[in-house]
Amino acid sequence: MLSIVILSYKNPALLRLCLSSFVKSLSSAFDYEIIVVDNETSFETQSVVLDEFQDKFKNIKLVPLQKNCGYTRGVNEGIKSAKGEYVLYFNYDVVVEPGSIETIFNYFKKHPEIGLLGPKLMNFNGTEQASCFRFYSPWTIICRRIPYIPYAQKVLGHFLMKDRDLSKIQDVDWVSGAVFMTSKSAITKVGLLDESLYHYFSDVDWARRFWENGYRVVYFPDVKIFHYHGQASRGKFGALEFIFNRATRWHIKDAIYYFWKYGLRIPSYK
Repeated sequence: MLSIVILSYKNPALLRLCLSSFVKSLSSAFDYEIIVVDNETSFETQSVVLDEFQDKFKNIKLVPLQKNCGYTRGVNEGIKSAKGEYVLYFNYDVVVEPGSIETIFNYFKKHPEIGLLGPKLMNFNGTEQASCFRFYSPWTIICRRIPYIPYAQKVLGHFLMKDRDLSKIQDVDWVSGAVFMTSKSAITKVGLLDESLYHYFSDVDWARRFWENGYRVVYFPDVKIFHYHGQASRGKFGALEFIFNRATRWHIKDAIYYFWKYGLRIPSYK
């Protein structure tokens, strides 16, 4: 069985749009469950899941969290609640096309050496989002924050794998945490996401641990998932973002922990 985990936070309208696309994508013969983890749960979100969609899926349940526990713990709570052998995770701000879930699932099942798989992410205007990456260095982070410094575009191009043909299925260092597929057997070996990371870098860290435990991390562009990408940690305050933007503070804190954990060595597994 496939466990589909969705992490929601204070936007019942986007969650409704997401679940509506799942109704069109999942066939009645497919064996699945849907788990919606609701950070800082609200009556409106509970109503969407338990009233509007309870009868539209064969198995859907809500995991309400009383406070905003962040991305990492929220995903872990969904995985802990999952009964399936396989786990397919989505942010709540995605829309899937018909057949895409089963396409990802069928490919993943045929390749047990894959521990983590991510599809191509698309903006709603039809342009592509960055979906797979090389591992960070501190220099990468600086270049992302200040892209106009000398050689920044070269550094970012390498980070975003612009030297590769991303129309092809391939091994990558890590995939976006907005959508990913894994298995319970792999998680048993690798462990859950590291909750010392509140939000950012938890997907990077997890991919690194999958590689270290002998699994492949794969980018799967044969499926496109539409994703609203808000980039909450980027704002209008420039160098003062750390003071005024809470998401920026989370990003910097998680980056410090990540490099403390691994040091400055930048591995490449693909």
